[in-house]
Amino acid sequence: MADPAPRPRFSLVTAVYDVARYLDEFLGSILAQDFDLSRVEVIAVDDGSADSSLDVLQAWQRRHPGLVTVVTKPNGGPASARNAGLQLVRGEWVSFPDPDDLLDPGFLTAVETYLRKRPRTVMVATRRMVFSDRTGAPVRHSRDNRFPPGTNRLRNLDVDAGYFHGHAASSFFDVDLLRQEGLLFDERIRPTFEDGHFCTSYLLRAAEPAVGFVSDAEYRYRHRDDGSSVLDRSWSDPRRFVDVLEHGLLDVLQDAQRRRGRRVPSWVQGMVLYELSWYFRHNERIAAASAAHGEVLERFHELLARVCALLDETGVSTYSATRLDPLWRDILLHGYRDESWHTPFAVVDKLDASQRLTRVSYRFTGPLPDETFVVYGRTVEPVHQKIRDVRFFGRTLLQERIVWLPLGATRVLLDGAELDLRTAEPDSPRHLLSAYQIEKALDPAQPAGTRPALTRGERAVQRLARTPAVRRRFRDSWVLIDRIINADDSAEHLFRYLRQDRPSVNAWFVVERDTDDYRRIRRYAGHRVLAHGSLRWKLAMLNCRNLISSHIDEVIFRPEAVQRLADPADPSWRVVFLQHGVMKDDLSAWLNRKKIDVFVTSTRAEYESVVADHTAYRYTTRETKLTGLPRFDRILEAGNRVAPEQRDLLLVAPTWRGWLSKLAGARGGVGQFEVDPDEFAASDYARQWSALLNSPELRALAERHGLTVALLLHPNLQGTASLDVAPHVRQLGFVGENIAEHFARARVLVTDYSSMFFNAAYIERPVVYFQFDRDRVRSGEHLGRPGYFDYETDGFGPVTLDVDQAVEAVVAAVENGPAPAQPYLDRIHEAFPVRDGRCCERVADAISESLTEAAGPSRPLHQRVRRVVARRSRAAARRVILARSRT
Repeated sequence: MADPAPRPRFSLVTAVYDVARYLDEFLGSILAQDFDLSRVEVIAVDDGSADSSLDVLQAWQRRHPGLVTVVTKPNGGPASARNAGLQLVRGEWVSFPDPDDLLDPGFLTAVETYLRKRPRTVMVATRRMVFSDRTGAPVRHSRDNRFPPGTNRLRNLDVDAGYFHGHAASSFFDVDLLRQEGLLFDERIRPTFEDGHFCTSYLLRAAEPAVGFVSDAEYRYRHRDDGSSVLDRSWSDPRRFVDVLEHGLLDVLQDAQRRRGRRVPSWVQGMVLYELSWYFRHNERIAAASAAHGEVLERFHELLARVCALLDETGVSTYSATRLDPLWRDILLHGYRDESWHTPFAVVDKLDASQRLTRVSYRFTGPLPDETFVVYGRTVEPVHQKIRDVRFFGRTLLQERIVWLPLGATRVLLDGAELDLRTAEPDSPRHLLSAYQIEKALDPAQPAGTRPALTRGERAVQRLARTPAVRRRFRDSWVLIDRIINADDSAEHLFRYLRQDRPSVNAWFVVERDTDDYRRIRRYAGHRVLAHGSLRWKLAMLNCRNLISSHIDEVIFRPEAVQRLADPADPSWRVVFLQHGVMKDDLSAWLNRKKIDVFVTSTRAEYESVVADHTAYRYTTRETKLTGLPRFDRILEAGNRVAPEQRDLLLVAPTWRGWLSKLAGARGGVGQFEVDPDEFAASDYARQWSALLNSPELRALAERHGLTVALLLHPNLQGTASLDVAPHVRQLGFVGENIAEHFARARVLVTDYSSMFFNAAYIERPVVYFQFDRDRVRSGEHLGRPGYFDYETDGFGPVTLDVDQAVEAVVAAVENGPAPAQPYLDRIHEAFPVRDGRCCERVADAISESLTEAAGPSRPLHQRVRRVVARRSRAAARRVILARSRT
């Protein structure tokens, strides 16, 4: 009788589905191992691929019959494919590498070397080296700090809870333990967390959760830049919100409780919190597809409440594997409990030195506590205040109290008890300090900061910015900018107003030098236009009082070239956000992260959506002003100038879509895109808009009334993509053209979700909404979450869902005459009660008033002196003291 074949040391089970383009490279990386491949078996399970994956696998099996075994099955997901492979495994250790990834040539040798040295190991975790599919460039992984290069460690998770590992594709498992426990992947858990569930369940069944972290074994994880991976698409799958929680997170917590006693081990909680952190991040995105609607959403919150009930203060507060904001921790610990609670501290986190106000906030659940605010021993009322709703996937789970108090020695009492006051959110408790953290905190030889050293040229700019001549030129200056590469938006219109009507304001305008707008503005503003990136721009930025823009991008308000030069001790410029258009979507997840001092709004509903209680914004009546957009003044002027018989454009203005960025790559770092023309032409977006523009009925309507069909593409598409339109369609641009004139000449504006319809409504031009992709937009794949504005009940024109409806609505609007029909005209009047051409004046007043000191308790004299000392000289400080003593 022949001896049985020796047992392989390693079995590699790979679940294959529609990855033919990656298979040769993946299997080639196994063939390139410097380990003895006679001790390896590869079990490739084709999970019902629709591409040529099976053909590729079978060709490899024919070439390497002793190495590769191919299994086929109907599609059932990665878990079912891995389970099918597990039935055939003969090796001592098994891993489940994904077929679109790669193994470093020394991968198996490094694992074998480690296992021989550490026989206590029950699971091996290898180092994931993430790389971009498109460029091949490395991408840092959030868990990479568990794998210091050249260091292999054995960690008992009951002692080192932060070392949990949940990636089965880069891990090795003891086959005998799997067989003994009858452990398989749970096929109900899709589309994610099947790995985390499997790893946790496996370690809970081991005598001790001893995991080897082998930095020498490099697993090359491919990040698919085209968004085609299961993980990328998972948020549109209802199972991510139901099955993952029920059969994944809740199951491992309950299993741990049964096996380890009443308290769930911290490392198991860490595994669950790691997965939940991605839900919180997804909820922060201003535009993201989501299946969390209706019954799915209700079930999600029900299951998450059960998950949170098994988490505890220690597990949540000490978790540090990924970002878990204090707000998120409070949701997990208090958001789903029926209790009245508030943070044991209040945060005093923002100072308005001009108005002598300070912002104080705390979080709570249940009714608002009984509040007492004391400044210099006197009870005071908030100057500005609101209650912000903290929402997580559509449900308010916490509330945040925000008040602005007069600046002074402050106390806060809630329900009669003193609150701990902090100037920043307190750090979470730590149960582990690394040697590096201890040395950095306690060793005086360690460098105090990590700010990069300035170059000689940068230090020269700093010195020049502090010279008397430069300070005189840019003292109390207002620096205005629209976009870096173009202007003709609200910032330029406000700049024009300031130059003409308020010459005492030291106003400057910024735009890139080699642009038409730079040359145009220089003709009327001379040296008052600054080339972005130039020395004069840097000098102005380092001395300005207000930075004013219609856009709130970091590249505008926190330019790196200036941030490096700014003195941290000096007060930074105040931020004035003019807005690019009227805000109708909920942009709080994005705007709450900004530090805005003046926030311009244009309609009463928009204003209330920001400042009212139980909205999602952190801004109050202090920052938010109802003034109207500065560009509305120019639009109104143009609209009044164009008589009804001169309105000759059927203006079609499609806006951007979030998913179009998948056809694009960032260009220039200023929010511009370069769309692949072929992919764009094949998109439903291009087909629908082209069909509308080329409609014979629309062309006939234009000819009957002497109109021109005109297309105004979104700036992100101008110059990089085009619609297939007939020659009679006139194509308009944003650069070098009078946009206000376009709206003034519009007989009808056809748009979709763009806030440009507010421009048309402001001058009473009819609007038609063409929303062929409404369901997709409502699912969260556009640029913002639904806000206060409903197109059906608040819109300024009919909502149409296909080309025929849109054409019919345009015909009806033209035939009705130059003014919008009822009830749309009434809605316009309600939205814009004042249209007087004085928006610029109101914005300028709001900025000036924001610099005026508010009434309140006086600051102590020593605080005034300290401020003067920081900005002038000790002699100047003494003069202030003498002047104060005489009064």
